[in-house]
Amino acid sequence: MRLIALLVFSTTAFAQNSDLQWVNAKSLTVEGQAWTNTKSSWDRLPAKAEKLVRPSVWSLGQRSAGICIRFETKATAIHAKWKLTSSNLDMPHMPATGVSGVDLYARDGKNRWRWVANGRPTGLENNVKLISGLTAQSREFMLYLPLYNGVTNVELAGKGDSIRPAAERSVGMKPIVFYGTSITQGGCASRPGMVHTAILGRWFDRPVVNLGFSGNGRMEAEVGKLMEEIDASIFVIDCLPNVNAAQVTERTFDLVSGLRKAKPNVPIVLVEDRNYTNSAFVASKAKHNRTNQAALKAEFQKLKAAGIKNLHYIEGKDLLGDDGEGTVDSSHPTDLGFMRQAEAFRKVLAPLLD
Repeated sequence: MRLIALLVFSTTAFAQNSDLQWVNAKSLTVEGQAWTNTKSSWDRLPAKAEKLVRPSVWSLGQRSAGICIRFETKATAIHAKWKLTSSNLDMPHMPATGVSGVDLYARDGKNRWRWVANGRPTGLENNVKLISGLTAQSREFMLYLPLYNGVTNVELAGKGDSIRPAAERSVGMKPIVFYGTSITQGGCASRPGMVHTAILGRWFDRPVVNLGFSGNGRMEAEVGKLMEEIDASIFVIDCLPNVNAAQVTERTFDLVSGLRKAKPNVPIVLVEDRNYTNSAFVASKAKHNRTNQAALKAEFQKLKAAGIKNLHYIEGKDLLGDDGEGTVDSSHPTDLGFMRQAEAFRKVLAPLLD
């Protein structure tokens, strides 16, 4: 009897999902990929980068941080399938929902992006009903891909209606490009939509390109050359957590001047290292912050004196607040820390977009 019951249940479950029309996400509106000539479908760097950048940068470029899929449907339920490149679903200080999960948002009646649901990974291959019970009205949705894992395949399906590409952005809607470290990549957001780059993308309703490379955001000339190919609205350079003061002095001027030569009118924003949230108690961390921040400020002044125009600066002291509550480990933000960081960035970036 139990076997019969299981067979009946399985048949019923299959029947409930048999009318789903799965759509390859690549046929929808993809944002966050600055290059289409990638080695794998969801890489963040072009195929040629494999021979240009260090192996660690290339490997991290195969993680899908910042890539999102925009689509429209009036479906009453939305399903997602995604296949991961690594079976390491989480990290000791970051949950699987952020490392390997997907994150669904939708526009509300006021044209704001609002969170809807997340897809929780259970293995390399995942098949999840993200949300059900939606009213059957046409909406625009956005699905963020994993921050610290890669994907080889992503499919979407709607119950009661097809999944269609969302309208392309207007011609002048160029992405904000962020080059940085593990923090830029998204460590340690609870889900992909909560890294500050994604938050800012929703607030500004604009595409973003996430070139965060965990432990490897080092102001490298090779990455700078690739960035020069991107038709950006703003370049944000946020690499201090992965470099020392000597490297800041050695690399900042060349990186910025190269971008400025390639893109004469695009704003460039330099970001100081965030203050470690326990630096009030650990003298070495406080000294590291002061030394790095002073080195970047000196390079900023040098660039300004050299005639580099449209150059801007974000100080590190306010990025995580002043109460010590914004991180997992004194360095990597929680969702609270990312929200505070987004607020600090918005003050500088909003006028530049205007």
